[in-house]
Amino acid sequence: MIIKVLGPGCANCRTLERATREAVNALGLDATIEKITDYPTIAAYGIMSTPALVVDEKVLTSGRVPTPAQVRELLTNIIG
Repeated sequence: MIIKVLGPGCANCRTLERATREAVNALGLDATIEKITDYPTIAAYGIMSTPALVVDEKVLTSGRVPTPAQVRELLTNIIG
């Protein structure tokens, strides 16, 4: 699983990355977490508002910071 946190590196982006790492650890997932700060790459996903969370090239959230519990729920829905 490849998880990308998209954003310029603002406080919300760091919070989303932290929540994502917590969720991955809590679920015991084998995942790679990448930070994407390059604006053309972010725009290529159709993201207009950051931060955004992308899992296996599917945009799950954008423009908000979900809690670790919400990220766990999103990831659980993906892994089934």
